[in-house]
This record gives sequence, C-alpha cells and structure tokens, in this order.
Amino acid sequence: MQDLNLFEQISHAGVAMVVVLALSILAAAVTLERLAHLRRKFITPDGLAQQLQPLWDAGKFDEIEILLAANDSTLARTVEYMVEHRKQSAAIISAGCGDLASIEMRQHQQKAQPLAVVATVAPIVGLLGTVVGMIEAFHVIAFTGGMGDASLLAGGISKALVNTAAGLSVALPALALHHFFRHRLTVGGLALEEQLDRVLDACVRDGGQ
Repeated sequence: MQDLNLFEQISHAGVAMVVVLALSILAAAVTLERLAHLRRKFITPDGLAQQLQPLWDAGKFDEIEILLAANDSTLARTVEYMVEHRKQSAAIISAGCGDLASIEMRQHQQKAQPLAVVATVAPIVGLLGTVVGMIEAFHVIAFTGGMGDASLLAGGISKALVNTAAGLSVALPALALHHFFRHRLTVGGLALEEQLDRVLDACVRDGGQ
C-alpha cells in the first residue's frame, strides 16, 4: 500500500489551492493582529478609573491629561473627551463618550471581519477546485480511454478532493476564531460601559466640573 503524499497532493491541486493558501495566510495575519491588540489593556486597563477620581476631585486636569496620554486605550481616549468637554452638561458628555466608545469598538469588530470572509469563501473556493479537478480527471479519461484503469480515475479524484479538504481546514478555524474575537469584544464592551458609567457618576454627575 502506497503512503499518501500530502505535499504532492497539495502541490498538484491547482489554482484553487493557491487561493486557499492565500486565505489561510490572511486568516493567520488577522488572528495574530487581533491577539496582539484586542486585549483588555487596550480597552479598559486595570486601575485607570481608580486613578482618575482623586485627580478630578482635586481639579488636577493637567495631571489627568498626562496620565491619559500615556495610556493607549479606549477608556483613556473617552475620558480625555470628558476632560475636554467637562464644562458641558452631563447628558452631552455622556452622549459624546458613548459615540466615541461605539466607534472604537466597531473598529475593533471591523478588523476581525476578514476571518468571517475567510470562513465563508475558503470552502467555496475548495469546492470549486474540486469540481474543476473532477472535470479535468474525467476529461483525461475520456481522451485516453482509461476507464479500465481505476488508478487513473482514483488519482484524479483524490487530487480534486484535496481542494475541499483544504478549504474546510482553513474555514473551520477561521470561523471559530471569528466567534472567539466577537466574544472577547463583547466582554470588553461591557467592561468599558461599566467603567465609563462609574467615571461619569464619580467625576461628572457628582459635580466634578
């Protein structure tokens, strides 16, 4: 029994395999980027909200701005908006903060969207490669009179089906990762909303202007 040479099967699988491999590289790049940047410290860093209240109560807005400038997070940028508009009413500040936070969270979501595209497109491309491969296999048989040679037909079909397997192998992890990042974003959004409400209550609504 001859061992299955997977590398040989992939290298002869056709153009569709090249597209699937490109999609896998895209999925890997997006995954690494999201793992690096969709983290708590970039949304709601620990301890930032607690550091703000005494500074706000003391009216040390210059120190608040220095603290926020050193913190690359959605919470920091939203609180910076509060500082800049602190003389406005609490309703106006709350609405502006909500809009700013919503924009940043949508940007995070948009950066993970290519994973959904890969999960949708990869199996379709793999299936297309399989169909094309099957057509080519039967075309060879038709013109070589090889119906009596089962190995000729089986070899062609095997190479064609590799496309479907490759497409599914890329699509399934991409789909799982897309849902994982959506869940992480939801958790981060809820934590951001909670901390913003806390800061608004402590600093703005309680007369921190």
